[in-house]
Amino acid sequence: MLNSIIRNIIRFILLVLVQVLIIKNLELGRFINPFIYVLFIIILPFETPKWLLLLSAFALGITIDMFYDTAGMHAAACVFMAYVRPGILKLFSPRDGYEIGTQPTIQYLGVPWFLSYSGILIVLHHFVLFYIEIFRLSEFFSTFLRVIVSSVFTMLLVVFSQYLFHRKKEQE
Repeated sequence: MLNSIIRNIIRFILLVLVQVLIIKNLELGRFINPFIYVLFIIILPFETPKWLLLLSAFALGITIDMFYDTAGMHAAACVFMAYVRPGILKLFSPRDGYEIGTQPTIQYLGVPWFLSYSGILIVLHHFVLFYIEIFRLSEFFSTFLRVIVSSVFTMLLVVFSQYLFHRKKEQE
Protein backbone atom coordinates (compact mmCIF):
# COMPACT_ATOMS: atom_id res chain seq x y z
CA MET A 1 0.00 0.00 0.00
CA LEU A 2 2.68 2.49 1.05
CA ASN A 3 4.81 1.38 -1.88
CA SER A 4 1.90 2.10 -4.27
CA ILE A 5 1.36 5.56 -2.76
CA ILE A 6 5.04 6.46 -3.10
CA ARG A 7 5.14 5.12 -6.67
CA ASN A 8 2.10 7.23 -7.62
CA ILE A 9 3.53 10.38 -6.00
CA ILE A 10 6.76 9.89 -7.96
CA ARG A 11 4.77 9.26 -11.17
CA PHE A 12 2.76 12.44 -10.51
CA ILE A 13 5.93 14.52 -10.11
CA LEU A 14 7.70 12.98 -13.12
CA LEU A 15 4.73 13.40 -15.46
CA VAL A 16 4.26 17.03 -14.40
CA LEU A 17 7.98 17.70 -14.91
CA VAL A 18 7.99 16.06 -18.36
CA GLN A 19 4.90 18.05 -19.33
CA VAL A 20 6.08 21.47 -18.18
CA LEU A 21 9.81 21.19 -18.87
CA ILE A 22 9.83 19.26 -22.15
CA ILE A 23 6.47 19.02 -23.90
CA LYS A 24 5.32 22.57 -23.12
CA ASN A 25 8.45 23.94 -24.80
CA LEU A 26 8.08 21.92 -28.00
CA GLU A 27 6.78 23.84 -31.01
CA LEU A 28 4.60 21.26 -32.74
CA GLY A 29 2.17 23.52 -34.54
CA ARG A 30 -1.15 25.10 -33.76
CA PHE A 31 -3.15 21.86 -33.74
CA ILE A 32 -0.73 19.57 -31.90
CA ASN A 33 -0.81 19.86 -28.12
CA PRO A 34 0.04 16.55 -26.46
CA PHE A 35 -0.57 16.19 -22.73
CA ILE A 36 1.35 13.22 -21.29
CA TYR A 37 0.31 14.09 -17.73
CA VAL A 38 -3.09 12.43 -18.29
CA LEU A 39 -1.27 9.09 -18.03
CA PHE A 40 -1.31 9.59 -14.25
CA ILE A 41 -5.11 9.38 -14.13
CA ILE A 42 -5.27 6.63 -16.74
CA ILE A 43 -3.06 4.17 -14.85
CA LEU A 44 -4.13 4.74 -11.28
CA PRO A 45 -4.97 1.37 -9.67
CA PHE A 46 -8.45 -0.05 -10.30
CA GLU A 47 -9.41 0.06 -6.63
CA THR A 48 -8.61 3.78 -6.18
CA PRO A 49 -11.57 5.28 -4.28
CA LYS A 50 -13.62 7.74 -6.33
CA TRP A 51 -12.99 10.61 -3.90
CA LEU A 52 -9.23 10.06 -4.11
CA LEU A 53 -9.41 9.76 -7.89
CA LEU A 54 -11.21 13.11 -8.16
CA LEU A 55 -8.93 14.79 -5.62
CA SER A 56 -5.79 13.50 -7.38
CA ALA A 57 -7.13 14.63 -10.75
CA PHE A 58 -7.86 18.10 -9.37
CA ALA A 59 -4.36 18.34 -7.85
CA LEU A 60 -2.81 17.25 -11.14
CA GLY A 61 -4.89 19.65 -13.20
CA ILE A 62 -4.35 22.64 -10.92
CA THR A 63 -0.60 21.94 -10.87
CA ILE A 64 -0.52 21.99 -14.68
CA ASP A 65 -2.70 25.12 -14.65
CA MET A 66 -0.09 26.91 -12.53
CA PHE A 67 2.58 26.27 -15.16
CA TYR A 68 0.36 26.96 -18.18
CA ASP A 69 -1.46 30.02 -16.71
CA THR A 70 -4.80 28.51 -17.68
CA ALA A 71 -6.94 29.33 -14.61
CA GLY A 72 -8.52 25.96 -13.91
CA MET A 73 -9.01 24.63 -17.45
CA HIS A 74 -6.70 21.64 -16.96
CA ALA A 75 -8.20 21.03 -13.52
CA ALA A 76 -11.71 20.94 -15.01
CA ALA A 77 -10.65 18.58 -17.81
CA CYS A 78 -8.81 16.28 -15.38
CA VAL A 79 -11.69 16.14 -12.92
CA PHE A 80 -14.09 15.34 -15.78
CA MET A 81 -11.73 12.61 -16.97
CA ALA A 82 -11.52 11.16 -13.45
CA TYR A 83 -15.30 11.39 -13.08
CA VAL A 84 -15.99 9.29 -16.21
CA ARG A 85 -13.09 6.85 -15.63
CA PRO A 86 -15.05 4.38 -13.42
CA GLY A 87 -17.79 4.19 -16.06
CA ILE A 88 -15.29 3.58 -18.84
CA LEU A 89 -13.58 0.89 -16.73
CA LYS A 90 -16.95 -0.76 -16.13
CA LEU A 91 -17.70 -0.59 -19.86
CA PHE A 92 -14.48 -2.47 -20.69
CA SER A 93 -14.51 -4.75 -17.65
CA PRO A 94 -13.50 -8.36 -18.26
CA ARG A 95 -16.11 -11.02 -17.46
CA ASP A 96 -14.35 -11.96 -14.21
CA GLY A 97 -13.65 -8.34 -13.25
CA TYR A 98 -10.28 -6.75 -12.66
CA GLU A 99 -7.60 -8.33 -10.48
CA ILE A 100 -7.07 -6.58 -7.15
CA GLY A 101 -3.74 -4.76 -7.00
CA THR A 102 -3.33 -4.28 -10.76
CA GLN A 103 -3.30 -1.14 -12.83
CA PRO A 104 -4.95 -0.47 -16.19
CA THR A 105 -1.78 -0.83 -18.28
CA ILE A 106 -0.80 -2.50 -21.55
CA GLN A 107 1.15 -5.24 -19.78
CA TYR A 108 -1.84 -6.32 -17.66
CA LEU A 109 -4.73 -6.05 -20.10
CA GLY A 110 -3.21 -5.93 -23.59
CA VAL A 111 -2.94 -3.42 -26.37
CA PRO A 112 -6.53 -3.43 -27.76
CA TRP A 113 -8.06 -2.99 -24.30
CA PHE A 114 -5.61 -0.25 -23.33
CA LEU A 115 -6.01 1.65 -26.62
CA SER A 116 -9.81 1.62 -26.28
CA TYR A 117 -9.84 2.60 -22.62
CA SER A 118 -7.16 5.28 -22.72
CA GLY A 119 -8.22 6.57 -26.13
CA ILE A 120 -11.72 7.40 -24.89
CA LEU A 121 -10.38 9.10 -21.75
CA ILE A 122 -7.81 11.13 -23.71
CA VAL A 123 -10.35 12.32 -26.29
CA LEU A 124 -12.80 13.31 -23.54
CA HIS A 125 -10.06 15.17 -21.64
CA HIS A 126 -8.93 17.04 -24.74
CA PHE A 127 -12.51 17.78 -25.79
CA VAL A 128 -13.31 19.41 -22.45
CA LEU A 129 -9.96 21.23 -22.27
CA PHE A 130 -9.97 22.72 -25.76
CA TYR A 131 -13.65 23.70 -25.78
CA ILE A 132 -13.30 25.41 -22.39
CA GLU A 133 -10.23 27.18 -23.76
CA ILE A 134 -11.91 28.42 -26.96
CA PHE A 135 -15.39 28.83 -25.36
CA ARG A 136 -17.26 29.59 -28.58
CA LEU A 137 -18.96 27.51 -31.20
CA SER A 138 -17.80 29.62 -34.15
CA GLU A 139 -14.56 27.62 -34.18
CA PHE A 140 -16.19 24.25 -33.50
CA PHE A 141 -14.60 22.34 -36.40
CA SER A 142 -11.09 23.73 -36.05
CA THR A 143 -11.24 22.99 -32.31
CA PHE A 144 -12.55 19.50 -33.04
CA LEU A 145 -9.62 18.93 -35.42
CA ARG A 146 -7.29 20.11 -32.65
CA VAL A 147 -8.93 17.64 -30.22
CA ILE A 148 -8.43 14.72 -32.63
CA VAL A 149 -4.85 15.56 -33.67
CA SER A 150 -3.73 16.31 -30.11
CA SER A 151 -5.42 13.14 -28.86
CA VAL A 152 -3.52 11.06 -31.42
CA PHE A 153 -0.19 12.58 -30.39
CA THR A 154 -1.01 12.20 -26.69
CA MET A 155 -1.99 8.59 -27.31
CA LEU A 156 1.32 7.94 -29.09
CA LEU A 157 3.22 9.36 -26.10
CA VAL A 158 1.13 7.34 -23.64
CA VAL A 159 1.64 4.08 -25.55
CA PHE A 160 5.36 4.79 -25.99
CA SER A 161 5.72 5.40 -22.25
CA GLN A 162 3.82 2.17 -21.54
CA TYR A 163 6.30 0.21 -23.64
CA LEU A 164 9.22 1.91 -21.90
CA PHE A 165 7.88 0.93 -18.49
CA HIS A 166 6.86 -2.52 -19.74
CA ARG A 167 10.40 -3.18 -20.95
CA LYS A 168 11.79 -1.87 -17.70
CA LYS A 169 9.62 -4.28 -15.68
CA GLU A 170 10.77 -7.24 -17.77
CA GLN A 171 14.44 -6.41 -17.14
CA GLU A 172 14.00 -6.23 -13.35
